[in-house]
Amino acid sequence: MTHEFKEIIQQVILNQQNGIQNVLATVVDLDGSSYRKPGVRMLLSDDGKMIGAVSGGCVEKEVQRRAQSVLRDQKSKVITYDGRYRLGCEGVLYILLEPIKISTTFINAFSDSLSNRKSFKIESFYKKEDEIFGDFGSIIQFNSNCKFTFHKDFKSTKKNESLVFEQTLKPLFRLLIIGGEHDAVKLCSQATQLGWEVDVVTSINDPKELADFPTAKSVVAQTPEIIDLDDINEHTAIVIMNHNFTYDLRWLVKLQEQNPVYIGILGAAKRREKLLNELFDFAPEISDTFLDKIHTPAGLHIGAETPEEIALSILAEILSVVRKKEVFSLKKITGKIYT
Repeated sequence: MTHEFKEIIQQVILNQQNGIQNVLATVVDLDGSSYRKPGVRMLLSDDGKMIGAVSGGCVEKEVQRRAQSVLRDQKSKVITYDGRYRLGCEGVLYILLEPIKISTTFINAFSDSLSNRKSFKIESFYKKEDEIFGDFGSIIQFNSNCKFTFHKDFKSTKKNESLVFEQTLKPLFRLLIIGGEHDAVKLCSQATQLGWEVDVVTSINDPKELADFPTAKSVVAQTPEIIDLDDINEHTAIVIMNHNFTYDLRWLVKLQEQNPVYIGILGAAKRREKLLNELFDFAPEISDTFLDKIHTPAGLHIGAETPEEIALSILAEILSVVRKKEVFSLKKITGKIYT
């Protein structure tokens, strides 16, 4: 959700520069089931545009209509949307509508949080009633000494009388692609559509530029022995796409020093045992924890053939690992899909 919130803040900045007023809509509670869960947001502006979504597209027009009073009077309110008789979601959404106007100080703090890959917390105060105006709003906290509200009139003086929805937004998920061929470009493009930050490392013998990976955050040409890796943690996945056994092995030796959530390697299944055996020769002290992170051949078995399909299978496998989900068809589920 962090990338969606980032897009909203970027739009708020642009709108403020053009004198356009904004309302932030946040799903703060839910009775029953819904397409999306509490914590999703969208931005509505007085030029009629919307950024983000609080459902699959069926709720947004109604929220936009009911946000007009907030745009006009700059007073927060809570609304409900009952999808039990209009949608297939069988749930009631509680949506906080609050004016949003951010300062330069907020923008700098938010940018620093993203750049330093730090989590931040949002608290939203509300009541489970429909079309109720009041002292409702949100507080965003980047660290213990850095808090902001989205609109100046929200004093949060009635916390004891309000319900509170708390959400911690994690750093943007990062994908490190090692390789610079056509299939790496496709993986980069699809990962960016998921809101991930993508960094690409190519061979120094065949260096690439950012123009070759237009959706990437960075592109460098480097060798595994001298590259300086940072920010490799549980919010990072790595996919090795060199199409070169020796180069793959050198990268694995280097990466044993890091702690990514996932390492995927392209290649046939028959090379896996050879790759791991030689890895033990070069790194005999390698841990079982690190070995468990290695997925080769990378991707889920969905019959992928084209570079685009292979990219899809790899991204799906990364998501299943990050979300700790066993992979099977949703048609086998009889209860809630999302827990």
